[in-house]
Amino acid sequence: MNNPRRRRSTAASCLAMTGALLAAGCGGGAEEEPTGSAAAASALTGAQVKVMVWAPENTQGSAQPGVRITAQAYEKWINANGGIKGGPLKVLTCNEKNDPDEAENCAQQAVSEKVVAVVGSYSLAGDRYMPILEKAGIPYIGGTGVSAAEFSNPLSFPVNGGTPVVFAAHGQQLVEAGCEKISGVRYDVAAAAIVSQFLGLGVTSAGGKPPKDLKVPVTATDLAPQVAAATRDSDCVSVILGTHSDLFVKAYVQSGAKTELGSVVGNLTPELAATTGGSSSPLDGSAITGYYPPISDPAWKDAVAALEGKDVDLSNGANATTWVAFKVFSEAAAKLPEITSKALVEELNTSKGINTGGLTPPLTWTDATALPMKGLNRIHNTTATELVLKDGKIEWAESGSDFVDMRKALTRSAG
Repeated sequence: MNNPRRRRSTAASCLAMTGALLAAGCGGGAEEEPTGSAAAASALTGAQVKVMVWAPENTQGSAQPGVRITAQAYEKWINANGGIKGGPLKVLTCNEKNDPDEAENCAQQAVSEKVVAVVGSYSLAGDRYMPILEKAGIPYIGGTGVSAAEFSNPLSFPVNGGTPVVFAAHGQQLVEAGCEKISGVRYDVAAAAIVSQFLGLGVTSAGGKPPKDLKVPVTATDLAPQVAAATRDSDCVSVILGTHSDLFVKAYVQSGAKTELGSVVGNLTPELAATTGGSSSPLDGSAITGYYPPISDPAWKDAVAALEGKDVDLSNGANATTWVAFKVFSEAAAKLPEITSKALVEELNTSKGINTGGLTPPLTWTDATALPMKGLNRIHNTTATELVLKDGKIEWAESGSDFVDMRKALTRSAG
């Protein structure tokens, strides 16, 4: 999920430069101005642009500290590179603690601080915070897509297609990779059932047979029975267990099965491959479907450099989406005569294409590009990326690969 994701959850996880240092010599160059992001920000003379980011930290469950770290890294990077319209970006942070009440408090804080937007955040409590932001007219840009409200509220501007798009694309990728009999292994919870639905849509839209849907009890720790059921009479297994995919892989390795594995980003990871044999791991060659290009792609160079030395995994969908969301915010804000929430919403709703530097196709949120599916009408970017786990890294499945658009398959299912 995107997901795209070091989430300790029972549901499936359904996605740079260190700022260039500004240093100016004085007179004959014997003395230099202070360097670093603080010096760069202090040199900016335009109006400060204030936003907020929130995510759960220091809590059990879906802790996402990388979201805050990524946002702060972007703040330093953009301020070292001229800021936004010549003014410094100020990122306020809030720990929503995986608690709906705390998420609501974060939203109230955003209103009281008069931020112009909430950007690149992670929270499951969209039904609590989105009404607060909507009433205040504050846009929510590029949330991670783990809350239903993010795909329906008119003040939400998601930068990827969330669970519907990535799992439909995953099903299609498996068929394209030659899988004829597919099993999907997921937790026995409602959210995962939705995941299974879109996986099946992708498989059948690509001409494949409906996949076998195997459920795992949320309390299960030994997944040998599920491995046996999934690999029997199947040539490919989609592992949809989030960070608990390691339980399935452990049992899979012990079983000696040879059935091909695949998943979306955040389930079968390079770290998991490293613990199961590295380049000789049974995960090597697994089909991986994501929202964005692999981290080795040049489009990520600024983010990679900005996060150098920080304990942040950009293959984690929440962290990657945060960087993309800030790119969108910066591009949209730079076009405004005056940066306000109202003007920002208008710009996003009418722009013909926000450039993210190749991390996504140009993004729009016009009425014409909305996905015509009830409850998902705020999905406008219906693309995904087909990747592969190879030699301990996630790379493009094929050289010269690009975004694949699932709009036709999803629209057909809605009709």
